[in-house]
Amino acid sequence: MNEINKKPVAIVTGGTKGIGAACCRALAGEGFSVGINYRGCRDKAQALLSDIDMKGFLLPADMSDIDQVELMVKQIQENSGRVDVLVNNAGISVNNTIMSMTMDEFDTQRAVMRGAWYLTKMVLRRFMLRQSGGKIINISSITGHTGNAGQIPYTMEKSALDAMTRSLAREFRGRNILVNSVAPGFIDTDMTRGLPEETKSRIIGDVPLGRMGHPEEVAEVVAFLASKGSYINGTVIHVNGGSYGG
Repeated sequence: MNEINKKPVAIVTGGTKGIGAACCRALAGEGFSVGINYRGCRDKAQALLSDIDMKGFLLPADMSDIDQVELMVKQIQENSGRVDVLVNNAGISVNNTIMSMTMDEFDTQRAVMRGAWYLTKMVLRRFMLRQSGGKIINISSITGHTGNAGQIPYTMEKSALDAMTRSLAREFRGRNILVNSVAPGFIDTDMTRGLPEETKSRIIGDVPLGRMGHPEEVAEVVAFLASKGSYINGTVIHVNGGSYGG
């Protein structure tokens, strides 16, 4: 048995930047071997792996491609043979109004949700049910609860993750599998840094704490659910500085 097999294993999709990278660091700090999923830049993934002192392994896969998700699950089996925590973090935002959005744009957003659903199914079947336990943590969004103009498919995807959380918690009752969502608010990531300053100022003005959140503040909650939180199940935990109470 290699060193990876001796540790609990956490898989983080979209793990190379923003909230995903912060989750990888936080989980490594909790003693997990972290499977870092990435779609494109291997150099960035390798740098993150070095940053967490090689406490994990790399998992290249586009989460919108079911065939690649299948190959990733096989690679997890080869690398660790177990999954204790799955963090469904990978996501994109296809922005357009409903009157302007094309079906291809809509399907691009939908494919990421389908990938999260399929990976969850495979991890449950091949690992967690055989291990008699595990934790699934879905990274959703405040916008799945409040809505946001020009982001209907994105808000639908995030709402769907929360719905999957609640349903899975009931579907696997008594199986020692805990499923929760973490819903970030306005977080300082690559996605939000590209917004006009006027837009950022307006959004921050609605945050009682008066600032953007940091990816690490979301990752703290993920790490808590992964390592503790033994009686938290089927719940959406909001991390938004007071913008929305749930």
